[in-house]
Amino acid sequence: MDRRLQTVFTVVLALLLGVTSFAGGLVAGHVLPALGRDQVAPLAVPSPLPATAATPSPRQSEATPDELRRLFTPLWESWNVIHEQYVDQPVDDLALVQGAIRGMLEALGDPNSSYMDPATYRHANDELSGQYEGIGAYVDTTTELLTIISAMPGSPAEAAGLLAGDQVIAVDGEDVTALDAELVRLQVIGPAGSHVHLTIHREGEVEPIEFDLTRGLIVVKSASGTVRPDGIAHVEVTTFGDKTLPELKEALEVVLAGRPSGLILDLRNNGGGYLSAAVEVTSQFLEDGVVLYEEYGDGSRKSFEVLPGGMATSIPMIVLINEGSASASEIVAGALQDAGRARLVGVTSYGKGTVQNWVPLSSDNGAVRITIARWLTPAGRLIQDVGLTPDLVVELTSEDRIAGRDPQLDEAVEALLGQLRAWEDGPSSR
Repeated sequence: MDRRLQTVFTVVLALLLGVTSFAGGLVAGHVLPALGRDQVAPLAVPSPLPATAATPSPRQSEATPDELRRLFTPLWESWNVIHEQYVDQPVDDLALVQGAIRGMLEALGDPNSSYMDPATYRHANDELSGQYEGIGAYVDTTTELLTIISAMPGSPAEAAGLLAGDQVIAVDGEDVTALDAELVRLQVIGPAGSHVHLTIHREGEVEPIEFDLTRGLIVVKSASGTVRPDGIAHVEVTTFGDKTLPELKEALEVVLAGRPSGLILDLRNNGGGYLSAAVEVTSQFLEDGVVLYEEYGDGSRKSFEVLPGGMATSIPMIVLINEGSASASEIVAGALQDAGRARLVGVTSYGKGTVQNWVPLSSDNGAVRITIARWLTPAGRLIQDVGLTPDLVVELTSEDRIAGRDPQLDEAVEALLGQLRAWEDGPSSR
């Protein structure tokens, strides 16, 4: 047992140093349940075993660094109590370790810092690689109820009509309002071809809405573009993952070959992704300058500069955002707005303004997701819980969606054409 304890303790402390920075909505914190502050513990029952039963063994003490020995004594005491007094033996040591890690992250009080078990970690990476199995929705698990950030284009979630802000209250007929949002997310995902029934609370609706979905293989093309008959290029970026930069360059090459007079960058319902991808995307539209600042706990800042060689740095443009535009999307939109490169059209964005590192744990034990900084726009604006305010506010209602109308895109096109006309007429009309 002592040798096993030493091994387990080593697993808890041994973090690999390969980390990845994320600014993603989909990779929002995965925090599992903890005791609520208003819950009262039951009356203590006197232990039938001597008080010394929980004392750390010599092997446990040896496995603990000297400077942490006193601090970790209660942990080992608790471990021993569980193994020596818990009614159902044997207990799952790995589950205890994962629970301890989960508890440490939860104790930070930051909904975006969390432990991801191996399955959750693999799934999150699959989503950003451009292919995974599920319903195809970016979700927020830091909220009380599992909340849709946005449905991916062409996904079962989009086909069913799930919208940003929808909250899952039941899965396959079972009430999930008392469950942690991450546990609910794990119930929603599943193999392609399988079915799931979701009961949704939607703001403004008196009664819950029912949805039947067939899960699919979700292949997410992160960027695409077309040139409209009016000569405006419409480029959509749907996520910020492994393939975003090459797919965006391919889309820009196609649309720029059509010699458009202006460009609309559509970031609506883009739940975010890699911070590096956000910098790369922004750099396609700016010649120089700062993309964002990371601000750390000690007040210091790190700047991320525009990368040289952008393909569309001078074409007139507008950026579309909505309530599903989160994190990495907000980095791009905020940088372009601050630089005066593009006006924003749509509605206020989601408001995810922190950066997380995903730190893989050794021996395939998942990962720790830890908030390392807040990000600010080049003008120093904080986005967390605030979002970006469009220069031109345009709503898109449920009635618009049902009718196939897109007033946000229509208004963006009209605003861009008006800008082009003003330029053609000369400085006096600007």
